[in-house]
Amino acid sequence: MVKHIILWKLREDIPFEELADVKQGIKDGLEGLVGQVPGLVDVHVHTNGLPTSNVDVMLDSTLESFEALKGYAVHPAHVAVADGKVRPYTCLRSCLDFEIQ
Repeated sequence: MVKHIILWKLREDIPFEELADVKQGIKDGLEGLVGQVPGLVDVHVHTNGLPTSNVDVMLDSTLESFEALKGYAVHPAHVAVADGKVRPYTCLRSCLDFEIQ
């Protein structure tokens, strides 16, 4: 099994009144990939960080293998969510991938 953890900072020019919808769109889009992408076991998106946080969104996903992770990266459903719901609204991305037992 492989964990795929992403942290994003949202763009500062997003109007405050749109932030909740942007976060919900990211959450719904990424969590909706379970069952669509082979090897994607579990996805949790966290958008309600405490005031001590310095990022806005966290993706915590589990995949069956490193090969599944590589497939996930280029899967059309994932690319559509990344291009339509994530990348337009984020300015910083950090990633940590690691194997778990």
